[in-house]
Amino acid sequence: MNLPDHYVALMIGNSRLHWAWFIGDTLQEAWDTQHFPAAAVQSIIQQWTSGLLPTTIFGELFVSGYSFNQYLPLYIASVIPEQTLLWQTYPVAQVITLADVPLLGIYPTLGIDRALAVFGAGETYHYPVLVIDGGTALTFTGVDHHRHLVGGAILPGLKLQLDSLAQNTAALPSISLKRQLPNRWAVDTLTAIESGVIYTLLAGIREFIGDWLQRFPSSLIVLTGGDAGLLLDYINVHYSQLHPHLVVDQYLIFEGIKSLAITDILSG
Repeated sequence: MNLPDHYVALMIGNSRLHWAWFIGDTLQEAWDTQHFPAAAVQSIIQQWTSGLLPTTIFGELFVSGYSFNQYLPLYIASVIPEQTLLWQTYPVAQVITLADVPLLGIYPTLGIDRALAVFGAGETYHYPVLVIDGGTALTFTGVDHHRHLVGGAILPGLKLQLDSLAQNTAALPSISLKRQLPNRWAVDTLTAIESGVIYTLLAGIREFIGDWLQRFPSSLIVLTGGDAGLLLDYINVHYSQLHPHLVVDQYLIFEGIKSLAITDILSG
């Protein structure tokens, strides 16, 4: 193992930047920010190249004044090419691609976020494993005992479905979901929207999980992404028999990046 003493991982997502700071193989902090314009990115990079963590931009997540004697390595995975170009100007940035992820059967258009998440899940919880990512899109990604991609699916996430109804209809309002399940047979518009989106989504999730467990009965299903906790609450109430198979882990992508670093795939 040839890990740097300190390094930062950056996952550039569709709507946010996801960050993690490691010391060796131990995750110290993880946080999210908005996408930054070019000038702000250059300011951050200037602070890094001076040996300082940018505490004034990222808030109080790092100890004030923490400094380094050398450049802090930055490992980047991204689904937004324009943002990638900004961040890879950092002198010791390394962009992670699908070719770096040691899974079999990967197809060329598989998202690097999905690949790293399922790789991180497998390395952390063992294979086979199914990852359900409740982000902007809701994705299913499964890998078998041999690290071979079984496949997956993509559909609009909870917020995207709700926003679509609010933005593309004349009378339906924008809503935020509650942690408790709504009445299935609603007698008001807000509850009807909640019911339609949640119960249809849950039925789909149950179908995918059921099929996966028929193939791999001992597999864990790992929930990740912004809606992971909400989805777990819903599933535990509506499909409580699935609870022993489920775990929530918000750091799967970073576990994937760490695993690549540990195995020296990202060295040099």
